[in-house]
Amino acid sequence: MSSLLEIKSSVLRQVQNRQSLRGRREQAAPASGPVTHSPETTTSRAAEGNGEFFERMKNILQKQENMHRAARAESQDKSGTSPPPETTDDVRISERLTRRELDLLYEEAVYMVVNRVGVPSPELVTNEGELFRYLQKVFDVAPEEHNIILHRVQESKRASYSLKVSVVEGRNLLAKDANGYSDPYCMLGILLGQSPREPEERKERKFSFRKKKDKLEKRSSVREVLAAKSIQVTEVKPETLNPVWNEHFVFEIDDVYNDLLHLDIWDHDDDVSVAEACKKLNEVSGFKGMGRYFKQIAKSVRANGAASSAGEENVDDFLGCLNIPINEIPVDGCDKWFRLEPRSSASKVQGDCHLILKLFTTQRDTTLSKRDSHLAIHEKLLSQILYYEHSQVQTEAYNWEGRLSQAARTVLSHHAVQVDLSPLQQAIIRWRCYSSHHRSQRMSYSFLLGLLKTIEEEWDARSVQEELETSLADSFNLHTEYCLSLLKNMRQVFPCSSPTAITRCEFMLRGMGHMSNMQAFKTVCPFRKELHLEIATIIKKSTVEWYEGTISHYKPDEGSLEEQLKRLVLVVDAVCADVQRGQNIYYKLFSSSVKVDFFSVSYRQLEKLVAGDVSAAMERVCGTLEQEGSRLTHTMGETLFELYISLKTLKLFREFLPLRDTKTLALTGFHDWFKIFIHKWLEIVHEKSCERIRRAVEVDLLEPVHNLSKHSTSAVDVTTCFAQVQEFWVQLAWPDSAGAFIFVTRLTDDVCSAAVFYSELIKKKIEKSQLGQDSKNLTSQLCIALNNIEHVRVFLGNLPQDLDWRTLEQTMEESCGLEGKEQVNKALNTQLYNIDMDLQREAKRMIMYFTDKMVLDLKKYIQHISLSPDSIHNDDAVSPLMKYLDDTLVVLSESLVKENLARFLQGLWRLLLRMIFDTVAENRGVSLEFYGRFHFTVEALVEFFHAEGEGLTLEDLRNEDYKALEEELRLNKCSSNELIEQYFLEKIIQQRTLKHSRFGRISVKCYYEAPEQRLTVEVLHAADLIALDTNGLSDPFVIVELCPHHLFPTAKSQRTQVKPKTLHPVFDELFYFSVTPEQYRHRSACVTFTVMDYDWLSTNDFAGEAVAPLSDFCGMEKPGSYGGGKTVQSLILYLSRPKCSDKPILKMLEARSTDREAQEFVRKLKEIEKSIGEEE
Repeated sequence: MSSLLEIKSSVLRQVQNRQSLRGRREQAAPASGPVTHSPETTTSRAAEGNGEFFERMKNILQKQENMHRAARAESQDKSGTSPPPETTDDVRISERLTRRELDLLYEEAVYMVVNRVGVPSPELVTNEGELFRYLQKVFDVAPEEHNIILHRVQESKRASYSLKVSVVEGRNLLAKDANGYSDPYCMLGILLGQSPREPEERKERKFSFRKKKDKLEKRSSVREVLAAKSIQVTEVKPETLNPVWNEHFVFEIDDVYNDLLHLDIWDHDDDVSVAEACKKLNEVSGFKGMGRYFKQIAKSVRANGAASSAGEENVDDFLGCLNIPINEIPVDGCDKWFRLEPRSSASKVQGDCHLILKLFTTQRDTTLSKRDSHLAIHEKLLSQILYYEHSQVQTEAYNWEGRLSQAARTVLSHHAVQVDLSPLQQAIIRWRCYSSHHRSQRMSYSFLLGLLKTIEEEWDARSVQEELETSLADSFNLHTEYCLSLLKNMRQVFPCSSPTAITRCEFMLRGMGHMSNMQAFKTVCPFRKELHLEIATIIKKSTVEWYEGTISHYKPDEGSLEEQLKRLVLVVDAVCADVQRGQNIYYKLFSSSVKVDFFSVSYRQLEKLVAGDVSAAMERVCGTLEQEGSRLTHTMGETLFELYISLKTLKLFREFLPLRDTKTLALTGFHDWFKIFIHKWLEIVHEKSCERIRRAVEVDLLEPVHNLSKHSTSAVDVTTCFAQVQEFWVQLAWPDSAGAFIFVTRLTDDVCSAAVFYSELIKKKIEKSQLGQDSKNLTSQLCIALNNIEHVRVFLGNLPQDLDWRTLEQTMEESCGLEGKEQVNKALNTQLYNIDMDLQREAKRMIMYFTDKMVLDLKKYIQHISLSPDSIHNDDAVSPLMKYLDDTLVVLSESLVKENLARFLQGLWRLLLRMIFDTVAENRGVSLEFYGRFHFTVEALVEFFHAEGEGLTLEDLRNEDYKALEEELRLNKCSSNELIEQYFLEKIIQQRTLKHSRFGRISVKCYYEAPEQRLTVEVLHAADLIALDTNGLSDPFVIVELCPHHLFPTAKSQRTQVKPKTLHPVFDELFYFSVTPEQYRHRSACVTFTVMDYDWLSTNDFAGEAVAPLSDFCGMEKPGSYGGGKTVQSLILYLSRPKCSDKPILKMLEARSTDREAQEFVRKLKEIEKSIGEEE
């Protein structure tokens, strides 16, 4: 309630007890009058009056919008500008290999090329020389040195190879058992090569079962080429035609160019079978044991292929075989289905077998292979190749996606196969190498993300050795630290102005998020579970460092107080721009990738830092102004406004925070820092508005802005000025309802005051310019001035919407109740009503100024009507006036807006009615045709001004002036008797409305006896009469008359007895009058009761009178018509003492000097009025 009282007192001081706006402007006029200024001040004021102040304020508001627009443009910009460098000093970068290490690694690479085996894929290089030339470039080896190393490799021991075979499954095998199934198992081994092939023949040889078919058919058994040590057997899968084994075997290869992989599939039928024999191979001793083994094989073959007798049972049945040349296995192995083939042309087989085959080396005669692990060697080789390959990228090297050349892929593929690296091992090595290389020479983050996904796909924690796990953990940590170090400087490394940098940041974050969720990361880095918290911490630190850098750049503590504020505005604007970027760009990147709310983290930091600095600065401002007692300068006011707008913009970003974070913000009440400056700023705005208005009126030529408008430039400038002032307030968005009410009241008052000031200036300009102006130009300027005022008035009518009064009422109601709402409504609407009335009065004054210039012409035309002889037709008498009005209004209708035209028509209509009335009043007692002509004139004017509904309404036309004129004309056309009757009609009407009187009352009875046609009047008594004698009493008697006298020529007036010395006389006297029905039917027929005070030494004094219309008690149906006055109720009449000399009827009768009856009637009334005057 105290806040409401405070508001009331403030508003009362500003609004309710104030004078009208016009009065305030007149009082303020001396302050805005001539003042001595220096030339500099005068020039500045002239410039500011030209709108520079408002232009600067407009730029302040547009600056915020421009910032938002620039931020949106940044977020939508797709141009491929080069991103800033991604350098950091906080992360370890791998050292390059020494020349000695490079030579050893080159030897390893040459050894790999010389010992490569397998069928290369089409995308790999097959030419040995080409591979050597590529390696020389990668390792920067001269030809001579290469030859030396190549010779050493060729002299070294060749690599030993092994074949890894995975028997996965079979399908659609032949059914050998009675139940429609088989019990399949596999027997496989290496068929040793018979004779060496020439190198050219080995290269041209292709994997084909058909080529080997004939040769295989010639062999009686596999005993000739199959070594017992090379045979392996799978488990038996009972009762199936689609067995799944998933068993793995490794075979040493003696001759990778000639050996074959042989695989048989058998149906297990007894307890002692080929499978059992193979399992007992280790127990075989001597040739006899081997003979029994091969005999079992031969027997099975004969039983299957040579139609053995039915007596040979319990023998394994042959289901199919495969023969795969070792030298036809692809370099990177093969994973495919092989069609089963028969052992002879008579064999019947069907189905396929799924095998995975891969060659690798088991012994390598190189220095590195004897010293380092295969993983370390392959990693070094890949690192060196990456360094070379990246150096060959010419465009956008920063976005290199790790694509290697054909030769590089060939080298790496052969080496990975030879050292038997699993896909997971290769994926980990690629990640380690590429991520390490990226720390020194940045590359595509999307490619790094792909490498992480590959690790995730291949991950099997059981197959990872401790060494590999440690190295993977190290690479994860190094990459994380590197990314965090970049995020610490993210505004420089990943600026929003570079779409490419933002894309890189997005994929970097996606990589970090993906990595933190990988099972591999959780396994090898078990203690780094809160990566999102680390990122949030880095964001806080980077935000603080960025703000400190911004402070260091703008130095808001240096210079004068005004300069400090300007620098602080730049700091806040920079923060707003950064927050805008964070909300538009960074927020999406971090929330979607690493589940970190970048905007909330950075905004809370920046908002707190800004609040601290601005609060301290505002304390300095307040202290300085109080100590020096200095006035707030215009420049300081503009700067404070700009600072407020910037802070408001920063605070508005809180809308994007989660609800739980919005209550404890440091900028929550920042507007309180500016409260004491708002009033001063409003003073500056009002002063600048008046200067701008004055300047606008000075340069206004009072010509329409364009063909479609009817106002001039000053009206446009004034409303533009007001609109800008309103926009300033809207942008302030003052949050405190009580303060907002006070400020809105002040602002509304200032705007209204400025509007009145403008109307006065434009009026003075018209008055000044009328000298020497012709009538046409003056009329045009007057119309434009009127339209200007109307333009401003209409604009101000929108103040409740423009300043959002409704919201203000609601907030005041919430804080102060209904009383607060009513206070807002009353104060603001009072202001709006006053300004509207002021402007309308000003418009009416200008219209009056205009119509006054028409008076002489109008008098001339009205006089023409008055003096026209009766023989002239009414149309001819009135036509000059109508033509003049038509010509005038044609011009005005083109020049005035609709509202002003209506006002002008109303003013002109009132003027015409007054002039006609005066003309008629000056010519009383003339011929009836005279009044009839003016009656015709008035009706013609009504039709003219109504204009078939396009002009004034009939209600406006038939106003009180019109009715008075109509009555004047009607009465002047009446005879004297009719006027006298009208006089008594008016008295009857007045009597009926009289409910009490200070002159007393009289009680009477009146009834009409129809058979005798006699009116009986019984005067009963009177009460509360006025004292007319010196003793404080009176000697009253009553005169009873029938009026008007011309209706009752034979009726004589009668009187009661005098009742001495009383104010409450009792008469109880009867009077009789002869009245015919024709007489009492007249509307004006009445009985008058005149109370007089008897004086025996002088004339009697008039005490009062009353009338009673005969129509109230005369007639067949009235009481007493047949039964006398017993049933008649008494009638109380209140007395009056009217002054009739001012009544038009008496003036009209008095003007009829030749009418004796009229003169006599007037004389009697004047005597009574004279008596009244003497008594008073």
